[in-house]
Amino acid sequence: MRSKAVKGVTAPPGARVALGALAVVVIGSLGLVALDVAASPFHKRTVAAGLTVLVLTPAVLLGQYAPPPYRLPYRWRWGLLLVQAVLTYVPLVVFQHRWFTLLGFLAGAVMLTLPPANSVPVAVGVVASGPLLIHTGVVESSRGSLVALLSAAITASTVFAVTHLALLSSRLHGSKEQTARLAEQRAQARMRQDLHDLVGSSLVAIVVRAENALRGEASVESARAALTEVVEMARRTQEDVRRISSPGAIRSLADEFARAQRLLTTSGIGVHASLPPRLELDDAVTECLRSVLHEAVGNLLEHSRATFCEIELHADPDDIRLTVRNDGVPTASPSAAPGRGTGLSGLRGRVVALGGTLHTTPKDRTFSVTATLPLLP
Repeated sequence: MRSKAVKGVTAPPGARVALGALAVVVIGSLGLVALDVAASPFHKRTVAAGLTVLVLTPAVLLGQYAPPPYRLPYRWRWGLLLVQAVLTYVPLVVFQHRWFTLLGFLAGAVMLTLPPANSVPVAVGVVASGPLLIHTGVVESSRGSLVALLSAAITASTVFAVTHLALLSSRLHGSKEQTARLAEQRAQARMRQDLHDLVGSSLVAIVVRAENALRGEASVESARAALTEVVEMARRTQEDVRRISSPGAIRSLADEFARAQRLLTTSGIGVHASLPPRLELDDAVTECLRSVLHEAVGNLLEHSRATFCEIELHADPDDIRLTVRNDGVPTASPSAAPGRGTGLSGLRGRVVALGGTLHTTPKDRTFSVTATLPLLP
């Protein structure tokens, strides 16, 4: 699994703060070790070798601890862990207790690299190796085993906690970015659906009215009246497009009922609409019912030869039901008609997402679309 930094990708603030804190802890702690080694009574070459190792060690440690997007690939961190183990235990035999601080850094790297099931036992073994080396006489220390144990445990816990918090911060930042992308995708999908459901029926009405005008007697008066209606419907369609592109714009069901009546009437279809007075609904329910109404009206205009349409909205204490019924059986399946987008199948997904049902019923030369939605609290 690769987790290296990508060009142009900036680290979240938490990761940058954690990396700075880790740099201070590592460099500061190794600086104290370097001062202790420089003041030791060893040969100059031995001291120089020890200081050289301490100069190289921060690169190894920060390579192990760095949070995303600076984090190295997993196999590289395994290699650095082996190098760190060598740079910890080999000089420990030479510099004795002065090198105990590096045991804590090694234990922290173990907890960050190994799988969780194995990391804790191995890290405990690394921390306990200090007192064990003292008791076996391999390392001499005037500070005692308990001091070595506590020093390594504190260093390991500090390194692990800071790095782990940085990892959590990076993951949270990534989750927020993913959530933002998903929200954008949902908004785009909703806009496409609204364009199909709301604008589609208006365009169908314009086409139907224009075709009716072409089939009739081409008198100047009738042509002018038809052209006036088409222009008016085109303007309303433009308003619908602006409304869809405006975030948070919610249109009332009363306005949508009036719009549906106007579309059907101008297409020569009789309409009877029933809407309960003072109806207050959740925005999600309102949007869904608007989409159902527009799709049903659009299908009626395009796929049937209806002469009458009944639109009824009935509210119960627990749910609300919208029924669009007409006297023309569709000549083709609305949901499967080519060029019609998602159709009733897409509306069914919207209705089901709100816990409702959508039924289409052809019966006795009539066709009805019924959407039932629970009233959200």
